[in-house]
Amino acid sequence: MRLATLRLDGTTAAVRVDSGSAATVIDGYADLSALLDDAGWKSVAEKASGKTVDLANADYAPVVPSPGKIVCVGLNYATHIKEMGRDLPEFPTLFSKFKEALTGPYDDVIVPEYAGSQLDWEAELAVVIGKQAYQVSENDAADYIAGYSVINDYTMRDYQYRTLQWDQGKTFEKTSGFGPFLDTDYTLGTKIETVLEGEIMQSSNTRDLVFTPAKLVDYISHIVTLQPGDVIITGTTGGVGHARKPARYIQNGETVEVTIEGLGTVKNKTIIK
Repeated sequence: MRLATLRLDGTTAAVRVDSGSAATVIDGYADLSALLDDAGWKSVAEKASGKTVDLANADYAPVVPSPGKIVCVGLNYATHIKEMGRDLPEFPTLFSKFKEALTGPYDDVIVPEYAGSQLDWEAELAVVIGKQAYQVSENDAADYIAGYSVINDYTMRDYQYRTLQWDQGKTFEKTSGFGPFLDTDYTLGTKIETVLEGEIMQSSNTRDLVFTPAKLVDYISHIVTLQPGDVIITGTTGGVGHARKPARYIQNGETVEVTIEGLGTVKNKTIIK
């Protein structure tokens, strides 16, 4: 099942995507954050019978717009770890992104001029939590995952490396395209790719993850309780602009497309001003 949050009639609505052209409004839920807060969210979504929405010109909001936590994982694809000159980690590298950093999967990304000199792409698989998880084992983790989506962990490298802590380069306002769908049935093992202005920059497979979604739920839930609607961003693969020689950064007016086969595409044009 695929779900989304759409901007409709001056507000937002949670919807069930029934086909490539139509969706059904899930009445009573303003977005997927609200829906996932209902313990019976899956049944509610499956039984929804609200009005039908034409997706041809749909305006997609961030798929889960108000997560209580966004836990990001650094250096989690073997290819990316190697290009950064590091050894495979024993434990996940965790940092945070705030919900204000999220934007729609097709929205323009507006970057302040003072932060626009080293803009980089990071194609990532997002894991969305479906029910409260505390001290969950890897074997049981799948039961706590609502589904998966696509996100560009858009990064200001100059801000990221001002200090040893990465957060400040990862959470600029409305810069991380997130969506378009929450897919409840996705399984690892599909292509993940970034295209910048028609040129492939990243191309790998989600099976290259060092720490799988199940391992991450296990590890993080032994630190803090994961709540419904929380998001884990699982890390990026090789091919980031900062690691290239010479470095390649996103320029004003350029469009970045992040695609995960089976989940869809996030496509954002960058505007520096």
